[in-house]
Amino acid sequence: MTDWQTPETFDFQGHTIRWGSLGEGAPVVLMHGTPFWSYEWARLAPLLATERKVYFFDMLGYGNSDRPVGDVSLGVQNRLFAALVDHWNLAEPDIVAHDFGGATALRAHLIDGIDYNSLTLIDPVAVRPWGSPLVQHVKHHEAAFAGMPGYMHEAILPAYLQSAMKRKASRETLTPYAEQWIGVEKQAAFYRQIAQMDQRYTDEVQDLYSEIRCPVQILWGEDDEWIPIERGRELHAMIPGAEFIPVSGAGHLMQEDAPEAIAFHVQAFLKTAGRKGM
Repeated sequence: MTDWQTPETFDFQGHTIRWGSLGEGAPVVLMHGTPFWSYEWARLAPLLATERKVYFFDMLGYGNSDRPVGDVSLGVQNRLFAALVDHWNLAEPDIVAHDFGGATALRAHLIDGIDYNSLTLIDPVAVRPWGSPLVQHVKHHEAAFAGMPGYMHEAILPAYLQSAMKRKASRETLTPYAEQWIGVEKQAAFYRQIAQMDQRYTDEVQDLYSEIRCPVQILWGEDDEWIPIERGRELHAMIPGAEFIPVSGAGHLMQEDAPEAIAFHVQAFLKTAGRKGM
């Protein structure tokens, strides 16, 4: 079991969202991907908190937040994030967003009008087509996967999570991610969120990336098997002035493969982006 904590609560449309913060200073928000949770920032958050106030949260349907039987798609996550930014009373925070968190940050910016001081995207879901082979299969057979014996689900999870990493992961590395989806209700929630993955949510904003209103850097694992680096290069070409940084030896979950690379590039970018009075 991990001791990572999301002690605060926020009510979003009758659902409890869990979040936390560390440090003091200008705000930085860390946004996780799927099927992960805010724990993926356990290394980076304390480091950034030495100079900044760092916010993190579990998206609806993930981690310690509620996992409703209803909508947990990208279509609702941007509205949740916009509500959280208002709840936190943040003005132009710096954003560091991974995978679905990246899609959520982009949608909140381009659809909900949330302004950022800077945006770091790490292997984001942003450019068509996307979705791993497992995602495509589950979308057509959700009920079969949700209802299969628990021991089969528990066998699939570590292999699926390992495929997000270039480095061979230990059981200790995989457990905090896998245990979030073990149990009858959590198993159903795991396949539910996959079944609700729909490219239309990124299609809604993909042609608007040239309108992003803040400095952008994109970090991409050179060995990402979930979203190939070619998608990252396409995204880079869509955002004028964006920086693109390939990270060697990293897969999709760069937080485990190359946390030091994230720390270095995020800290450098935050200094470059700057803030008045800092």
